[in-house]
Amino acid sequence: MTDPILRLDEFLPYRLSYTSNLVSGKIAQVYQSLFGLSIPEWRLIAVLAEQPGTTQQAIGSLTGMDKVTVSRAAVSLVERELVEKTPNPDDRRSQFLSLTQTGRQLYAEVAPKAKEMEAAIFSALSPDEQFMLRHLLLRIDAAAS
Repeated sequence: MTDPILRLDEFLPYRLSYTSNLVSGKIAQVYQSLFGLSIPEWRLIAVLAEQPGTTQQAIGSLTGMDKVTVSRAAVSLVERELVEKTPNPDDRRSQFLSLTQTGRQLYAEVAPKAKEMEAAIFSALSPDEQFMLRHLLLRIDAAAS
């Protein structure tokens, strides 16, 4: 018989959220202090570095961010001239977002730092454990979808 008492520290959704917040918070401090970027802004830049000419709606789907968060990040990055908008001829309500030259230069500075932080945080896990964690997270993503 399963225990009817919910012990928060043993509740996997809580553990995932707690760990995610802890890791994101650590990374957010570095992005903000070194580059003046919030986590949503960095995610938007990273998506646009991989997929130039992406709509805000697509960025929301790819990152799991809600449309208000994506919109605010996009507005901020456009104002800072890191991202540019071009009209979507197939849908007047949406626009394609792309990194500007300055945005691409910033990405080139931030990406190696992001990889360094990933390596430092996950150095507590062996390469096999890191692979397994990625695999398990993808399975959880699929089950939760």
